[in-house]
Amino acid sequence: MKLALALVVTAVAANAADTLEIFGRAWTVPALADWTIDRDDAAPVLRLNSSRGPLPGPRRPIQFALTGAADYERLTVEADAMPLGSSLLIVFAYRDEAHFDYAHLSTDPASTQPVHNGIFHVYGGERVRISPERGPAAFAARGRWFHVKLTHDARAGAARVMVDGQTLPSLEAVDRSLGPGKLGIGSFDETGAFKNVTITVESGPRSRPPAPPAQPPR
Repeated sequence: MKLALALVVTAVAANAADTLEIFGRAWTVPALADWTIDRDDAAPVLRLNSSRGPLPGPRRPIQFALTGAADYERLTVEADAMPLGSSLLIVFAYRDEAHFDYAHLSTDPASTQPVHNGIFHVYGGERVRISPERGPAAFAARGRWFHVKLTHDARAGAARVMVDGQTLPSLEAVDRSLGPGKLGIGSFDETGAFKNVTITVESGPRSRPPAPPAQPPR
């Protein structure tokens, strides 16, 4: 049963974006009116209710909720995602509005729609596909929940997405140009919902404090 969740959401001006709180984090969104927070049984749900096409200029997505991440060496994002249109996306390695990567998860296989169902790179211009055009669609249908897991190794540049425990060839790529960055959830120009979002960051040897000096023998 889905019940409206009475939450006080504070909108603040921040780089032409609004802010909302869910999943234990603050998220910035382009327009707060496009998003709602409700519940699916006990789980808070973030819903994107309005689609907004890309801005004039290079074609790249803008309609996603964005949150910070530590200067990680490995990032894992897990979520239950429901496409209400034909696709959703997960943004990662976000540096600014013109430099980021994203995974586009679609009901269309990449072989029939080369700009759907893959991992894409934005670096000052139009989005460019950086993953293979093979394998099945990420989502079998609209209007149902799928479990999505994205991992990003910032040192190696490797990114991979699994859907309901299955690895998809079209959702694996390597990009060494950006490194770690913010992450986001949303859609290119459609609508959808997210719940049970968890974000895990791991630091490697470079981020660990140095070991104390060895004591000389007595």
